[in-house]
Amino acid sequence: MPGSRRIEPRRGNNYMTSAFAALLMAAVASVASNQPVASQQNSTAGPKPEGTEIASRGQREVKDIVYGDWKKICFRPGAAKMICRTSITGTFATGQVAVRVDIIEREGDATARLQVFCPVGMYLPKPAKLTIDQGRPHSVAYTWCLTNACIAGTVADPNMVKEMASGQTLRLEFVDSSLLTLTTSLPLGLFASAHKGAPAQTFEQDIDE
Repeated sequence: MPGSRRIEPRRGNNYMTSAFAALLMAAVASVASNQPVASQQNSTAGPKPEGTEIASRGQREVKDIVYGDWKKICFRPGAAKMICRTSITGTFATGQVAVRVDIIEREGDATARLQVFCPVGMYLPKPAKLTIDQGRPHSVAYTWCLTNACIAGTVADPNMVKEMASGQTLRLEFVDSSLLTLTTSLPLGLFASAHKGAPAQTFEQDIDE
């Protein structure tokens, strides 16, 4: 058809679709980082008196999450700068994704972006919390929600990435809508090699006029 564009993936269509969708999700969440979070829980996130802090009603470690290995995937859309994502995914026994942590870097940029995916049902006004080994906790505000996941994101400065590269464990904390703190810990032992090494997969998208 005159004027139409045909996208020719250089690898299998399934892989291309998965990578494009994942990286597009990262871009959408990054764009949304300065926008209010979708009002998933207006009923539970009602106004509170200024200066007060919502206290957690308890804490539970989520132990039924199985984590895979850290993996680096890169994507270059046409002549644009390459984007690489170093990620780890934790799943429940059913195969459903429970948690995903991404470090996203665009070629030439000085800083990276940290994104944390978690299930819906969290208390959105309370940021997720990330702690590397026994270090200082980092608050990661929610930036975007979909029908099956919420995304917390922030700038990952070089010091944070260095801490992850030299660390052993990354601890995540979420507060759910019943104000229960949920925790999970994931391994950092293979993060440095995956982050600094060659990508496991690189996808390029050619657009023919």
